[in-house]
Amino acid sequence: MAPYPRPPRLTGGVFILIGLALIVGGAWLLALGGTWYYLAAGVLTLLTGGLAFTGRRAALWLYALTLLGTLMWSVAEVGLDIWQLEVRLVMPLVLAIWLLLVSRKLRVPLTGARAAGPALGLIALAVIVVGAVAAMQPRGIHGSVTLDANAQPDQDTSVPNDDWLFYGRTPKGDRYSPLDQINTGNVKSLKLAWTARTGDTMRPGEDVGGTDAGHEFNFEDTPIKVGDTLYVCTGHSWVVAFDAATGQKKWSFDPKADTSADVYLACRGVAYYKAPEGTQTDCPERIIAPVLDARIMALNAKTGQLCQDFGDHGFVSMKEYLGHVPAGFHFITSPPLVVKDRVILGGWIFDNQATFEPSGAVRAFDPLDGKLVWAWDVGHDPQNWTPGPHDTLTRGTPNAWGVYTADVDRGMVYLPEGNATPDYFGGHRRPFDEKYSSSTVALDIETGAPRWVFQNVHHDLWDFDVPTGPSLVDLPDPKGGTIPALVQTTKRGELFLLNRETGQPVANVEEKPVPQGAVPGDHTSPTQPFSTGMPSLAPKDLTEAAMWGATPIDQMVCRIQFRRAYYKGQFTPPQLKNTIVYPAFDGVIDWHGASIDPTHKILIANANYIPFMISLAPREPYVKNGDVQPWSGDGNEPKVGGGLSPQYGTPYVGKVHPWLNPLGVPCNPPPWGTLTAIDLTTRKIVWQHPIGTTRDTGPFGTHTNLPFPTGIFNIGGNMVTKGGLVFIGATADDYLRAIDERDGTVVWQARLPAGGQANPMSYAINGKQYVVIAAGGHAGLGTRSGDYVMAYALPDGDTAGKDSKP
Repeated sequence: MAPYPRPPRLTGGVFILIGLALIVGGAWLLALGGTWYYLAAGVLTLLTGGLAFTGRRAALWLYALTLLGTLMWSVAEVGLDIWQLEVRLVMPLVLAIWLLLVSRKLRVPLTGARAAGPALGLIALAVIVVGAVAAMQPRGIHGSVTLDANAQPDQDTSVPNDDWLFYGRTPKGDRYSPLDQINTGNVKSLKLAWTARTGDTMRPGEDVGGTDAGHEFNFEDTPIKVGDTLYVCTGHSWVVAFDAATGQKKWSFDPKADTSADVYLACRGVAYYKAPEGTQTDCPERIIAPVLDARIMALNAKTGQLCQDFGDHGFVSMKEYLGHVPAGFHFITSPPLVVKDRVILGGWIFDNQATFEPSGAVRAFDPLDGKLVWAWDVGHDPQNWTPGPHDTLTRGTPNAWGVYTADVDRGMVYLPEGNATPDYFGGHRRPFDEKYSSSTVALDIETGAPRWVFQNVHHDLWDFDVPTGPSLVDLPDPKGGTIPALVQTTKRGELFLLNRETGQPVANVEEKPVPQGAVPGDHTSPTQPFSTGMPSLAPKDLTEAAMWGATPIDQMVCRIQFRRAYYKGQFTPPQLKNTIVYPAFDGVIDWHGASIDPTHKILIANANYIPFMISLAPREPYVKNGDVQPWSGDGNEPKVGGGLSPQYGTPYVGKVHPWLNPLGVPCNPPPWGTLTAIDLTTRKIVWQHPIGTTRDTGPFGTHTNLPFPTGIFNIGGNMVTKGGLVFIGATADDYLRAIDERDGTVVWQARLPAGGQANPMSYAINGKQYVVIAAGGHAGLGTRSGDYVMAYALPDGDTAGKDSKP
């Protein structure tokens, strides 16, 4: 009799190791109240490995039973959700195929040995069939809307159609271009027209792959276009002017910003001002731009030279009236709003550092001489005033760091207010902090007098700043009139539809009970506002069954972390242990906001989904071990260790980080990014689809993967055009895409040379429409860094196409 072949001991060893991992983790999970599956699967996999190691054909039967049980459990737990099935079934399927490939080495006899291989093969085939059926299931919300080509335009005509004068094209922030040369009928012919380089790139010591280096370098700019020139600002506060038709650089100005202490290096845009006819100035047209080291500057729009009549030879210090400002504690990333002879802006007060940080007051300056016109200071009576040379604006108040919008005709500017510092403890907050934190606020443009306030989050303990000003739109009312409305996007994913004259809800808002139980010395609001009259983009609450991973093992780790953490759903208050916060401060919708088609009343919003872990801890042990030094605000902040948020002035330090498992894979399931169209008239979702792929997002922080269409993390917004197209970069897979506004279909895409984490824009010059996006990467997403400005247009002679689909 021929000797048996050598048993497949490598195969058996691998099964044994996987089984042991599942047994240890599964027993821990079961002890925490979790599912029994991992322990059972671990025992069966371990036994399969032992049988294979000794060459016994019973391994095939045992693993067939394991795979069948896994298939039944998976479908019972998550149904036919392809991404949830993928993490449960792919690795067991691969192991089954591996075992079949070495089955000829399993020769120790047993009854029914001949049927063992076919049985395992049939179950493996069943897994493949179930996966194929799941992959064919529709994902998202499939619908469509008819865009009436004969509809009466309802756009803001204060900006010429060919230009893009504000961050959102107009002061209303709708990010809508009234150009339709590029449309659904010809967008497939869209080509790269020109590429420009700013020359400002990431420097040594800065970081585009995370935050360990202390400085996040980003290119978040939305260019503005005035006449024949495109104006761009960069991560180090340069302003660069390009020929709008060719991309040729006209001029560049570097303000030599001191960014050594700034943790976030970005500029989202600049502003344009034209002086009234007859004004005596060497700068009749000027670009007013933020500078990261808490200045604003005015440049001659034609030459790039400083306007000497503005402030101190072209600069105004935003540190004036703030008292002592520690290095890096006040910087500006968003463009000022320039309307009605006012330059209106605030700034970013360094998150999570202290109760005694500089004031978050918003100020308005004269665009010609740079003199302060008014300050809005919630801690002062009256709130709108003009401080004198020895006055200090109230410290530690909420700040409005995002882009502002305005209804110029009604004389109102709309501010997106953050919360009073620090973010995760609020026991010290004053009545005016509580009233204005995390709110949308309307001020009088000319005087700064408050008109109304609408609070999006009460007693915010989650860093749910309102990250951008609302988008304005006029909507029909049931009586045939018009409602002057606005839509406020939020980090929570709630969309608040308000009357922009009064701040009262147009769509129903309800106060609902939320989890309670803050740390000692703090409290929680018993209720929070939910926009029940509008669709919500907020994620579902997490469950153990929803946990994800690249393999069953790291998914099991996520389940264990979920069971060990404190979590009661949305608005779970931070605890003295790991607390899951979802949605979290990176937002569902962050600083990019949403776009609105004002003619058809369609809102387009891209959303982002990732949970965070937050924990608080008593301060004293960290003072004793040297991670945190005592500090009362004098001088600059001492060095902080241990990845802590020091929260000086409170009893606690904090830690916050994205919730990723040991492979660097999210613990929440796909989709991680979506694009949604909402009809603002019916207040219903028209369509919703995952946006982006995993092409550049892999385990362990790598940027190589297969392009699975999971929907991916995104930072940066979208714009919508009269041509029926939505353009969006934003996603971590470095594409610019064109989406059919009617049904959400991707109709064109182009690979970018670096991350496109910025809002695209569009303009026309010499009869040709261009679509432009800044492509320079983003530290938070770890996308490729660069300094590119990319412009796309139709080839000459290919501009007449129209789509016959309504």
